[in-house]
Amino acid sequence: MVRLIGAIVIGVVGCAVLVALGLWQVQRLEWKGRILSDIAARIEAPPAPLPARPDAEADRYLPVAVEGAFDGAALAILISVKGEGPGFRLVAAFETAQGRRVLVDRGFIPEALRAATPPATGPARIEGNLHWPDEVDSYTPPPDAARGIWFARDLPAMAEALGTEPVLIIARRADPADAAVRPLPLDTATIPNNHLQYAITWFSLAAVWAGMTALFVWRIRRRTA
Repeated sequence: MVRLIGAIVIGVVGCAVLVALGLWQVQRLEWKGRILSDIAARIEAPPAPLPARPDAEADRYLPVAVEGAFDGAALAILISVKGEGPGFRLVAAFETAQGRRVLVDRGFIPEALRAATPPATGPARIEGNLHWPDEVDSYTPPPDAARGIWFARDLPAMAEALGTEPVLIIARRADPADAAVRPLPLDTATIPNNHLQYAITWFSLAAVWAGMTALFVWRIRRRTA
């Protein structure tokens, strides 16, 4: 009888804990959904002038518009786009009408077209969103200077290489003068939201725990009988 009661208590407590964890993830899912909605609204808002001192937290995803000119200085970051294969993000130096030099992520160009696409030069108006990408870790190779290829967007290093402020604008729209480059505007698709999967995992574990408890209780009762 003691073993039977112990098995039932452990089973009930274990199921309660696992279900509580699942419910907590459901709450987190709703919370993350609200955050993503707020971020999407911020990304899609009308552009504002570029702040004098952009802040990585306060100005993240801020829509901005700048006028000025490209001077031909650019970097190519190796990436792969689903459905299109390997290619490069083109990050170019841009001098604003106020004399500031910033970085502009112009978008994606397929690997086969990179050699035939000249660097961007001349006047332009850029609309996009400020971004501080976090892509560099201990496994990221250093840039290949010989081929002019980078393997991640390292904002401080890119700014130093091109002589700009550590400010990156992700272009929203294509440059009419360069149809080969397709913008990769910011959206919320790259922001992880795995709370639904976590909730399903915890609820599944609760169901397994309940099944194992029922089996154990059945075996105890059978032996007792």
